[in-house]
Amino acid sequence: MIDLRTLREDPDRLRASQRARGEDDSVVDTLLDLDERRRSALTGYESLRAEQKSIGKSVSTSSGDERAAHLARAKELAAGVKGAEAEAEKLAKELDGLLMGVPNVIDEGAPVGGEDDYVVLEEVGEKPRFDFTPRDHLELGEMLGAIDTERGAKVSGARFFFLTGAGARLQLGLLNMAMQQAIEAGFSPMITPVLLKPEAMAGTGFLGAHASEVYRLEADDLYLVGTSEAPMAAYHADEILDGKSLPIRYAGWSSCFRREAGSYGKDTRGIIRVHQFDKVEMFSYCRPEDAREEHARLLEWEKEMLAKVELPYRVIDTAAGDLGSSAARKFDCEAWLPTQNRYLELTSTSNCTEFQARRLAVRYRDTDEKPRHVATLNGTLATTRWIVAILENHQQADGSVVVPKALRPFVGLDVLEPVK
Repeated sequence: MIDLRTLREDPDRLRASQRARGEDDSVVDTLLDLDERRRSALTGYESLRAEQKSIGKSVSTSSGDERAAHLARAKELAAGVKGAEAEAEKLAKELDGLLMGVPNVIDEGAPVGGEDDYVVLEEVGEKPRFDFTPRDHLELGEMLGAIDTERGAKVSGARFFFLTGAGARLQLGLLNMAMQQAIEAGFSPMITPVLLKPEAMAGTGFLGAHASEVYRLEADDLYLVGTSEAPMAAYHADEILDGKSLPIRYAGWSSCFRREAGSYGKDTRGIIRVHQFDKVEMFSYCRPEDAREEHARLLEWEKEMLAKVELPYRVIDTAAGDLGSSAARKFDCEAWLPTQNRYLELTSTSNCTEFQARRLAVRYRDTDEKPRHVATLNGTLATTRWIVAILENHQQADGSVVVPKALRPFVGLDVLEPVK
């Protein structure tokens, strides 16, 4: 949720943000009008309430005609107070409802444009050169007895799969290595719930423009998470944190579920774009003034993981029109995919400023100062999708795959060999 004070003091900033996102900027005028009417109604209510209290005292100290007049006025004020309170509450509800649909104000440094208007910040590593025709990850996965999409579809439908044998070991090793790195960096590990209440899901911003991608269990009024960011963001909802404890960092391991609405025909082969996958996600609560530095730290931890699995990748600064509603700025790390001659997103890290914290009422206080909203940030540390890039970049002519050195102790194998 955006800050009303910022809206009042600098409405042009929100207008510019809306335009950069490709959203309607007329919502700013509607918000300003609603806010002014709500504040006016609240002032009217408070004025009538003060007079009501004054008249109440006068009634107890008066008599005769004067008392009758005071009683008549008190009756009028009671009706007026009730009406003014109802009007103020109605406008407040309308304002809050509209605010919940407005995305976060983008960082001024975010590129303007849509999905294809990202800015490449750096390229790391050398793309592999093969003296043979490289196999894609699904062919390799089937040769290795690691990926089974046919039985996944038989059991659960399209875009589901089994990780078997070496595939299961590879994922467990990868996620365990990610969690170990996070713990060494000072993160508290978490295994998070994968079902959330509507208020928790809405508070993180996942029921906005991309609500169609979220699975809902209607009978229970619960949502399946698309990332452990959501439960970690809601973990401290309605709490006031000790400012001395900031930043607070968690690393959440969970299965994730996405309907992939609107992605028909995209990446249908293999396990690139699927309905269920596992992920280790970093999450941080910090002071708003420290958020940019914290964002840079999360990116560095992502790059550290990519270095461990020895993948060539690039870092992009995502354009405003391709940001999720909660993010003010987002950096993606994309690994090279040899068989498709393109980059594939493996990680993203977002600075959500105070947007989620306002919706979830997560605040902090230093000594006796007035509570302030924290900033929240998130970043991917490893997911099932990484298997795609690992298999393709580290394959050998016979279909075997060399396990990156840092990953070997977690997988228990130096080389993944084709099964007979």
